[in-house]
Amino acid sequence: MNNISVIGAGTMGSGIAHLFAQFGHLVSLVDISDTKLEQARLSISRNMDRQVSKGLFTTEDKTHAINRIHCFNSIEAGVPGADLVVEAATEQEEIKQQIFRELDRLAPSQCILATNTSSIPITGIAAVTSRPEKVIGMHFMNPVPVMKLVEIINGYATAPSVTESIVSLSKKLEKTPCVVNDYPGFISNRILMPMINEAVYSLFEGVAGVDEIDTVMKLGMAHPMGPLQLADFIGLDVCLSILKVLQDGFGNPKYAPCPLLVNMVKAGKLGVKSKEGFYRYQDGSKTGIPVSFR
Repeated sequence: MNNISVIGAGTMGSGIAHLFAQFGHLVSLVDISDTKLEQARLSISRNMDRQVSKGLFTTEDKTHAINRIHCFNSIEAGVPGADLVVEAATEQEEIKQQIFRELDRLAPSQCILATNTSSIPITGIAAVTSRPEKVIGMHFMNPVPVMKLVEIINGYATAPSVTESIVSLSKKLEKTPCVVNDYPGFISNRILMPMINEAVYSLFEGVAGVDEIDTVMKLGMAHPMGPLQLADFIGLDVCLSILKVLQDGFGNPKYAPCPLLVNMVKAGKLGVKSKEGFYRYQDGSKTGIPVSFR
């Protein structure tokens, strides 16, 4: 698999493009927004500069990697000749299904179609294509070049040979693949999101403040980041969307999102990307100042 197309030039898409280019693959990065494509190229360049400064890359390595990435503003232009497509667009099922209809029509017949979704059912995405056996979940963690895990999700019809190919490819990218089956939230978010939701409920019910909740989980449970700060980093809108997928998928009230989370999203307090969530972020800082909810 040498030719990789990445659909979506946001945080995850640019990170995925960075990773594949770093390991010698030719990458077509596709987004309808020229502005996003330019921002992605700048972000990838800055992140590779950090790798150079840490001795993980040479300046020559960076130049070669950047030159392997080509940008396109249409799927039609960006997927011919692809061996693998990784979709990393907005986390909305209807949008992903529409993209996969186009990919099915435009990508080569032997091409594997992967989605970076964090919770949307792979089987439902695969069902809109004529090649459900070639559709798989390839859920990277953010930041993609740094985080070792890739959650590989088999849809109902995913062929074993496709799973084997994606597992092998993930290892070549120096990632640790974990294969799971297609149920709401898979493993990562089925466990993570209820924890985050419970932390929000603890804040909502006045059990403790933002800093106290995160400190308990960091120092008591050895988490590198507290659940409220992690929610800000993920995006509170994304957390809410995943909880709704869990609630709808299982029909279990234990996954119901906390009213405080719902209200914060309605108010546009989405975390790092809006500069305020459970913390306030200033001057590009990702550490933040805890917000008082008392």
